[in-house]
Amino acid sequence: MADLIRDAPLGQVVRWVTKNKYFKYPEEREDFQLPEPWIQLLNGESVTDHRGSGSNSGSDASTAAEDKETRGILRTPSPSNGSTRRASSPFPSRAPKDDDLEESASHAEEAASGGRRGRTHSQDHLHHHEEHLVSHEHAQRTELGDMTARRLEEDEEHELEKTKSIPIVPQTTKDGAILVDWYYTDDPDNPYNWTRNKRLTVNFIICIYTFVVYTTSAIYTTSEGGIENRFHVSEIKATLGLSIYVLGYGMGPLIFSPLSEIPIIGRNPVYIVTMFLFVIISIPTAFAPNYPGLMVLRFLQGFFGSPCLASGGASLGDMYTLMALPYAMMSWVAAAYCGPALGPLLSGFAVPAESWRWSLFESLWASAPVFVAMFLFLPETSSANILLRRARRLRKLTGNARFMSQSEIDQRNVHAKDIFLDALIKPMEITMKDPAVLFVQVYTAIIYGIYYSFFEVFPLVYPVFYGMNLGEVGLVFLCILVSCIIGIVIYTAYLYFYMNPRIEKYGWPVQEDRLIPALPASVGPTIGLFLFAWTARASIHWIVPTIGITIYGATVFIVMQAIFVYIPLSYPRYAASLFAANDFFRSALACGSVLFAHPLFHNLGVGRGVSLLGGLSVIGIIGIWLLYFYGARLRKLSKFADHGEPAEEPVAEEKH
Repeated sequence: MADLIRDAPLGQVVRWVTKNKYFKYPEEREDFQLPEPWIQLLNGESVTDHRGSGSNSGSDASTAAEDKETRGILRTPSPSNGSTRRASSPFPSRAPKDDDLEESASHAEEAASGGRRGRTHSQDHLHHHEEHLVSHEHAQRTELGDMTARRLEEDEEHELEKTKSIPIVPQTTKDGAILVDWYYTDDPDNPYNWTRNKRLTVNFIICIYTFVVYTTSAIYTTSEGGIENRFHVSEIKATLGLSIYVLGYGMGPLIFSPLSEIPIIGRNPVYIVTMFLFVIISIPTAFAPNYPGLMVLRFLQGFFGSPCLASGGASLGDMYTLMALPYAMMSWVAAAYCGPALGPLLSGFAVPAESWRWSLFESLWASAPVFVAMFLFLPETSSANILLRRARRLRKLTGNARFMSQSEIDQRNVHAKDIFLDALIKPMEITMKDPAVLFVQVYTAIIYGIYYSFFEVFPLVYPVFYGMNLGEVGLVFLCILVSCIIGIVIYTAYLYFYMNPRIEKYGWPVQEDRLIPALPASVGPTIGLFLFAWTARASIHWIVPTIGITIYGATVFIVMQAIFVYIPLSYPRYAASLFAANDFFRSALACGSVLFAHPLFHNLGVGRGVSLLGGLSVIGIIGIWLLYFYGARLRKLSKFADHGEPAEEPVAEEKH
């Protein structure tokens, strides 16, 4: 718990105020001692196969030798840029079984000892040696990105290595810099090594943060009638408060996503500063004296609430292995998916009983405690930022300027202006030049736009045909929660019973296999929309159109999960930028759909209007199947995609 608070914003503030007197890092304690391989490297000695090692707890060396495996893990610099990379794994691409542990450990030991044999410190940075076990932090940022077949092998090796506390020998660069790394394979500062409870705490905070931001968008809808009366504006203008909020959180990631990827900044400062502004802005929003002021503040709310949409998934990716990540991602996607649907429920009874401002009060009451939880318990998850700060502490401790983090070396010739320009231009360039990405952007935008149009069509159906009040209409939105649960169960079963066993048996599959659950699910949105369109009438029980929305919601959840896994696997170099662009496209169309929904349904009627949306969803059926069969061919033609195929052929053969 002390480490959790130390790494959270509260701990960092206390450290700054007390000049690092409290919440000290290991390097700042009097009994701290570098692992012996580090000391040998620092003194210019040969890193040999030794049995004694200094420990970072100050315990006796002989005792430490009994508790720790001290041969050390070596690594070599990449010929291209001097960064560390893992050589080809000696293990198959599958989860390790119990009877593999001993054999795998011996392989790792042989690789490490083989790399040490006859080598001196001056030779460690040469480029000809390729068979080493390498730094986990740098391996997590390989050339192919996080979500690749190579990372799967790295995750498996790390799971084996962290069962023993093996010192990691840092590599050196040509100019003599010592690349700061994790001290041991079980280093508790490595997010991959955090305890399950710590990761669950961070996961929960990220999810509740996302849920509150998304809920604040639709919680406004029950106040639209009060805003019309208070400010004497039309129905369309009252609706603008929802659409402009959605536009704000679509534009924010274009700025905040690249900011959070800069190692010297990290993820936490972006989260904390923007969430603080979100809470502060929520106060005048609830007391807005005029319509223009309310609209500006709603935009700023969405804008400053957006970092969780841009980087929430990245924070989870910092902590979880590739096999565990889809399960963690489901919780985050579910929070984002259910947030807008539950907004009308949360304000549906308070607004009629009190006033239209109560929906805005509720968003303030929900966001303030979340900010407090983030301030107290949300640690930094970016490995690059953690190691950068460790390098600074080591330079201060030893007075040796040779200690450098990989990110400091990488950022020497990179300017913030270049990062922002690349982050803004590259997503649009890929979208325009790559047909697969263009389809994903258009399809997800249509689905998202239809989803937000529900907030305008429900008041035209349930109060009119079934005599429900605002609170009861909010209860109908619970069908989205039900659909989300159904989607989670189906997708979890797909991972647990189908995909993961295939990965264990055959190795990493072709990327298009990740679209398999989306193939049958792609028909669901069309079925659900037509069912709602032609059963929403007084002569048919309200549960029937509600079942249509449930079918739509469950199948859309599955399709979106499949797409959001497929994209980073196919375009690992540009995954973060593409997610930011996707959020912008989705939010832009959702912003427009909220506004065109009124004239659409008033002019065509609910039945024909929703049928039109159902017809648009047919694009997804055709597109998903084409992407499944021709996606590999499109990736080969694309200069942006990862062309890597799995080592094992049976997966591709069985697909056809």
